[in-house]
Amino acid sequence: MFQEMRRQDRMLTTEETTEILQNGSYGILSLNGQRSDDYAYGIPMNYVYKNNCIYVHCAMEGKKLSHIQTNNKVSFCVVGNSTVLPEKFSTLYSSVIAFGQGHLIDGEEKTAALLALIDKYSADFKEKGELYVASDKDKTLVIKITIDHMTGKARKA
Repeated sequence: MFQEMRRQDRMLTTEETTEILQNGSYGILSLNGQRSDDYAYGIPMNYVYKNNCIYVHCAMEGKKLSHIQTNNKVSFCVVGNSTVLPEKFSTLYSSVIAFGQGHLIDGEEKTAALLALIDKYSADFKEKGELYVASDKDKTLVIKITIDHMTGKARKA
């Protein structure tokens, strides 16, 4: 089902791939079109990587949700470091693409995911963030991407 990486010499280890996912500041969530004549839909998202899953939050309605309800197979791409080498017509980079299935979560897992997002993006405001999650968690949804397959790739030099 998943195509083997063509440039095996650029494949990252599981540890390197995980590090990019843990440290990335945002990723692109890509969703399938709802119908055969629709376009694919990709959107930049804040996220957290935890327990081999990716968590994102979103509004209570919208395009992401309607796409996931129709076809929950998604991909999520994170670019780590990137440096353009104009004189070499190339780029040094590191990236991860994760393929999985997105589903809405609730309860303790939802709360834990929202708190993990606070830890990642607002660690200096943790106490305020915990209060925010407690008071507003019912005004947001959390999508859990259960990863079926992922690859990491880099051009280091």
